[in-house]
Amino acid sequence: MPESTSSAPGPFRNFAEFYPYYLSEHRNDTCRRLHYAGSSLVIALLIYSLLSGNLWWLLALPVAGYGFAWVGHFFFEHNKPATFTHPFYSLLGDWVMLRDAMTGRIRF
Repeated sequence: MPESTSSAPGPFRNFAEFYPYYLSEHRNDTCRRLHYAGSSLVIALLIYSLLSGNLWWLLALPVAGYGFAWVGHFFFEHNKPATFTHPFYSLLGDWVMLRDAMTGRIRF
């Protein structure tokens, strides 16, 4: 499988144009699974923080989400995260990709 490019084409006019590019930057199974783990940990930390009333745990959300994702990109996918060039679309892409994996639209 060829390596992905390190910079995003663009500009993207909307998320629908961006998402196929986003998926192309997540071909490696380990990278995708690390994204799923990070996103799931974000959900768990958010719920724990709100239920416990200890809002300090909210500070861990970006570390959990981006930490897992960036390990996937730098060590397995060997590309730069789209977060660096398209932060909002990339964040949305994480959640859409997780939904698509959970509903069977893409490989888990």
